[in-house]
Amino acid sequence: MRDHEKQWRIDLAAAFRWAARLGFHEAVANHFSLAVSEDGSRFLIQPRGRHFSKVRASELLLVDAEGTVLEGKGTLDPTAFHIHSAIHRRLPQARCILHTHMPYATALACIEGGRLEPVSQNALKFYGRVAYDEDFGGMALDISEGERLCAALGEKPILFMGNHGVTVAGSTVAEAFDELYFLEKACETQALAMSTGRPLKQVPDAVARTTCRQWQDYPDLAPLHFEELKRILDEEEPDYAM
Repeated sequence: MRDHEKQWRIDLAAAFRWAARLGFHEAVANHFSLAVSEDGSRFLIQPRGRHFSKVRASELLLVDAEGTVLEGKGTLDPTAFHIHSAIHRRLPQARCILHTHMPYATALACIEGGRLEPVSQNALKFYGRVAYDEDFGGMALDISEGERLCAALGEKPILFMGNHGVTVAGSTVAEAFDELYFLEKACETQALAMSTGRPLKQVPDAVARTTCRQWQDYPDLAPLHFEELKRILDEEEPDYAM
């Protein structure tokens, strides 16, 4: 597992660096994690107060389901623990969890009845794959809030958190980051279309379902995307992998 963990650390650090480059981050808040055990009882996450643009593979904390830091220097943010620990424990298939307040997706989560509408090719990647939580309960500072968010996510990979942000879950860092990227692009397109004041042009359900399936069947899109992102970092910010 140690050989795998080294690569997992590098991948997660790359996701942090690119989230910062793309403006998906917010101050030293928001959290990315990756389970290193099949049951989700141990996972990697950034230390509290570390800016996304500075995260390195070696400094990621290894923590357990109780929030105990097993390896690494620093402390675990309490909201990170309550959100990520609950999802990793209850949904072990969600190995990588990316929680952000990225601007366009968060703006949509702040609209009454806000939904990602099937109006663009990028949006159709998520057709039928998004869960919505409209019962904002304040910051996730106790286990009940984490459990509630976990129940809202269920088996879906995307959770819009009303008045809060979004959480994306995937089986790998590459998969989760690819979803995060296209989710924000889809939300940006929808926001721009809504800003015209003209009606949104909805794609029919049958076409939306077909296009979503085409997205899922498209060969190696996520790993190819993520490998290119890491190559850019290898050239421009190689310290991410240290």
